[in-house]
Order: sequence, then structure tokens, then C-alpha cells
Amino acid sequence: MSKTHEVFNQVPPLVDYDASDDPALLEALRREGAGEAEVRKLGRLVGSARIQELVRLASEYPPVLHTHDRYGHRIDEVEYHPAWHELMRTAVSLGLSGGPWRDPVPRAHLVRAAKYLVWATQPEQGNCCPVTMTYAAVPALRSEPELAGRLEPLLTSPEYEFGLRPPEEKRGLVCGMAMTEKQGGSDVRANTTRAEPAGDGTYRLTGHKWFCSAPMSDVFLVLAQAPGGLTCFLLPRVLPGGERNRMHLQRLKDKLGNRSNASAEVEYDGAVAWRVGEEGRGVRTIIEMVNVTRMDCVIGAAGGMRWGLHQAVHHARHRRAFGRRLVEQPLMRNVLADLAVESEAATTLALRLAGSMDRALGGDAAEAAFGRLAIPVSKYWVTRRWSAHAVECLECLGGNGYVEESGMPRLYRESPLYSIWEGSGNVAALDVLRAMTREPASVEAFSAELEAASGADRRLDGAVRALRRELARPEEVELRARGLVERMALALQGALLVRYSHPAVADAFCASRLAGDWGHAFGTLPAGLDLDPILSRALPETAGPAL
Repeated sequence: MSKTHEVFNQVPPLVDYDASDDPALLEALRREGAGEAEVRKLGRLVGSARIQELVRLASEYPPVLHTHDRYGHRIDEVEYHPAWHELMRTAVSLGLSGGPWRDPVPRAHLVRAAKYLVWATQPEQGNCCPVTMTYAAVPALRSEPELAGRLEPLLTSPEYEFGLRPPEEKRGLVCGMAMTEKQGGSDVRANTTRAEPAGDGTYRLTGHKWFCSAPMSDVFLVLAQAPGGLTCFLLPRVLPGGERNRMHLQRLKDKLGNRSNASAEVEYDGAVAWRVGEEGRGVRTIIEMVNVTRMDCVIGAAGGMRWGLHQAVHHARHRRAFGRRLVEQPLMRNVLADLAVESEAATTLALRLAGSMDRALGGDAAEAAFGRLAIPVSKYWVTRRWSAHAVECLECLGGNGYVEESGMPRLYRESPLYSIWEGSGNVAALDVLRAMTREPASVEAFSAELEAASGADRRLDGAVRALRRELARPEEVELRARGLVERMALALQGALLVRYSHPAVADAFCASRLAGDWGHAFGTLPAGLDLDPILSRALPETAGPAL
């Protein structure tokens, strides 16, 4: 072989490592007194070559819609690569889609969030969508106790059973969601899908949905206009007698990312559905689902940041340029440390939200009020930061990162998803204003969280004072909403890091995000910071092949 074909200075793949070996994540579990065993076991699985290959295959071979069979019969089926089913089977068996509801032990939702974050340490998170929707459907379904009594045990089952059969004949169910219509988008009150009472306790739905996530799910939460107003319904894919419901798949969306997960336009032609909650209270009913899915958006974005950081640090430790490893180059160290700070801030915040959910479900009113405001604040900020974080991680690999085989392009395409899903930036920011106006207890709880870190860092104290002045300005508040919510998120992350994280991480965050005019681009950490502890927390030196 010609010497010009000799391969050297190329980075070995990062495989068979522990994706849960994340100090911020493990420290959060220890603070709450939660066990690590399940999380560490999952971390080794996610870091394995097998799971990484399944993720690649599911993304490389996206689902295909078959509207009719060979004889012309309407079938409306989506065909997935076997890798998709293996990923779904694994996630469901691990309790990510319903474990905390099935076995509501203390800190169950926190442990599930930690596992979900580790599971989301992937470059493409398509399987996370139906997992999240199934998990989030339970609190909404509980507004209809009889229906919940029949189906909740199946929605929370650790069994994944793909195939078109009546829901109650299966060992486990997956739930999808269809709210958005072409004329309304986030304005669901503009929905035109009609729901007519059938006289037997069911309704007949007629209309068109612009986005139906995971259209081969067993049941779907759907919004439609009933005689009493906008109402939430549960629509089965197959009716109790075995007949397919009149839910027709018009086409699959050709999406930027998240390609392993099918998203469809659907048409209901007198489809049978069961009412969930009272007529006219559809938004209030389904908001129980939305709050949970928004939290998973934050957790998923934190997981995506972690995967990108792992790849960037691993590359920099093995690649040499200008006589040194990249990780030894001062400017690259600054970039990597800055990315690590962002990742840790996202992880710490995501797990704080999950802990709040556990306590709120246990009857803690203050924690429930905190979550009401902190979830949309976090959803707005963390999901948006993932996009900037992803492109910087990609750039750390240079031209190699721009090549599909690296996985970084999949991460880059995936990263805008959570800032759009469950309400884009404006929707999230306006929801924050709505909570502050209508639920003053949420502002008190949020302020108390910031106050708990008072006096620990002068830059944080200054940022909190400035935020309070901003909150006291009622003029043009909607126009200023994005800037206000951003500052709320940064102050909250700073308060959590100062209290719980390594001092070097908290120092770097406060110096670059809360003081002066820093932080316009990654890699702009000010001089004088201790970067070694930050980088050591980003990815253990023992992860991956030896140097």
C-alpha cells in the first residue's frame, strides 16, 4: 500500500464508555438520596457500540408510509427499520415511558429524568418523542378516572408491543399526540376539527391535523371542538372490536432532523374517540401533558449537549495540531471548558425541575408553584442554547465534524427541535408572563430559589438585583419578554451552580454569563479561571480508547 494511504492522527471512535459518568448528574442524585445503580447501568448501555449503531441505523433508514396494500385496501401503516423497534423496546423496558407512574416510590421522577438524560445522550433522539408522550399522557388521562383505570396500567407497562390491535388486548401501549392544525399552529383554540357525540359515550371526530407525532402509536390525545367547546379526547388506532379507526395518514413530514421518528398529517373521517375531561376544558386538560413534555424538552436538550461535549472533548484529546494535542491548545481549552459549563448548567437545572416534580406530586405547593414558572423559563432558554452548543461542538471536529459519518450533522439537525416542540420561543416566553400575572405564588417560589444562593457570589447577587428591577418595569413587558426570560434562566442556573456545582464551574458561569459583557460566543471565558476541573468533569480521561 502506498505510504500516502497510511492513516494517522485520526481520532478513534468513542464507544463502550459510560455515558452516565457525569458529575453534575450523579451529584444531583446523591443530593436527593436517590440510587445510582440504574443510571450507571443505563450509561454503559448507551455508550456501547451496539446502541450507537442502532441509533445510526434508525436515522439512516427513516420510516416509510404505506397508505394502501398491494390490492388497493387502505391500511395507513408506517414501516420502521428494526433498529427503531429495538430502541423503543429498550427505552420502554427501562421505565422511561411510564415507570414513575407505575411504581411511585420517592424520587421516582428524578431517577427517571436522570435515566432519560443519559438515554438522550445520542446524536438523534427520534425514539424519545413517543417515550415522552406516553410518559406525559398519564396525568392528562387521570382527569377521566374510568378511562385511566382501564388504560394507565398499559401505558405504564414495561412491555413494548408494536402492531395494530385493540389497546386493551396488548401488553403495553404507546401514546401519540395531535393538537396542531394547519390554520392554527400554537393557537389551538383556532382548531376546526369537530367532535360530535355519538350517544354511546363516544364521539366522532372529523378534521385534519397538521402534525401527529408517532402516528403508529396505539392511542392519541387529540383536541377537537365539541358542542361545549374545545375538548380533549383519547383516540384509539384500533377500535375494541378490531376494526381500524377512521384515522387516515395523508403524508409523513420531511423533517430537518428527528428523522427516525415519523410525524404525519392525519385526517379523521368520523373517527371514534373517548372524551378526556369536561367539554370546553381541553386546553386545561392537555396542559397537564404539555408541562411534562416541556420538562422532557429541557432534559433532552441537556442530553444532546452532553453527547456533543463528549465528542468534542474526545476529539481534542486525540487529535494533534501544531505540535500539541488540541486539548492542550489554550484557545481550544477555553472553547471546551465553555461548552462544559453550558452542559453542566443545563443538566443541573433539568434535574432540579425533576426533583421539583417529585415534591409537587407529593403535595408540596411551593414546589408546584416553582415548577409552574421554572419549567417554561428553562424550556425557553436551555432548548435554544442547545443549537448554539451543537454547532460549536461540531466545529471542534473541524471538517471531520461536517461529515455525516461523525454523527455531528445529525446532532446539528436535531438541536432546534426542542425549542419548537411544545411551543416555540415566543410561546414559552408568553407563558412565563402568563404565569407571573395569574399565579403570583410562582414568582414567590422562583424568587425564593434565587434567594437561597444570596451572598455566595457577588456577580450572581448583582444579576438578581438587576432582574428584580427588570421585573418591576410593567411597561412594554411583552416586547421585552425574551430578554426577561433569558435573564431569569441565567440567574436560576447561576444560583443552582453556586449552591451545588464545583466552584470552578460556578465561577466560570458567573464570570461569563452574569458579569460584564461576556458570553457572546463559546470560547470567551475571561482569563484567570481554573479550567482543569471543568474539563475533567466534561469527560473522564478513562473514557474511550487510551491515548
